[in-house]
Amino acid sequence: MVELKISPEGALKRLKEGNDSYIEALCGIGDTSPECRKKALGGQQPYAVIITCSDSRVIPEAIFSAGIGELFVIRVAGNVIDDHQLGSIEYATGHLGTGLVVVLGHNHCGAVGAAMGHSPNGYIKSITDEIVKAIGDERDDTNACRLNALHSKKVIEESLKDSSLKVVSALYCLETGKVEFFE
Repeated sequence: MVELKISPEGALKRLKEGNDSYIEALCGIGDTSPECRKKALGGQQPYAVIITCSDSRVIPEAIFSAGIGELFVIRVAGNVIDDHQLGSIEYATGHLGTGLVVVLGHNHCGAVGAAMGHSPNGYIKSITDEIVKAIGDERDDTNACRLNALHSKKVIEESLKDSSLKVVSALYCLETGKVEFFE
């Protein structure tokens, strides 16, 4: 196991502070400068793994005021977890020294809405079936999105069984930009 570059608690504090900055910012504040890009060529050292939805309105680097190389972002509709996401998490935690994993859901999620509203066909059914396991008969959008993020957190914890890894779930509010963490 690679040594952690920052403690999980320190990483979570940094995400919360970054989200506070994002809420007040008029433009992006993460470092994407030429110097940062050049420095990143030496390798990445993300301080947190963010598993979030593929929704184009959810931009983790902006939401947490992070620049190049600071977050290891995994995106999949409905922020569901399968072997591919677990393998990516193992890579970030085992090879890059990242000790914090955040499952970032969001309100008004189309995948959660699809799971609540109808039975889709095709490949999306594998996503909505997983979400239905998480939300059951819940019909409130925000609560269903929260339950879905909590379920993905549980899947990660049960699958990876790594006591040194801190896993939290959170919900991003599209209207306000605020992230609510569930620790």
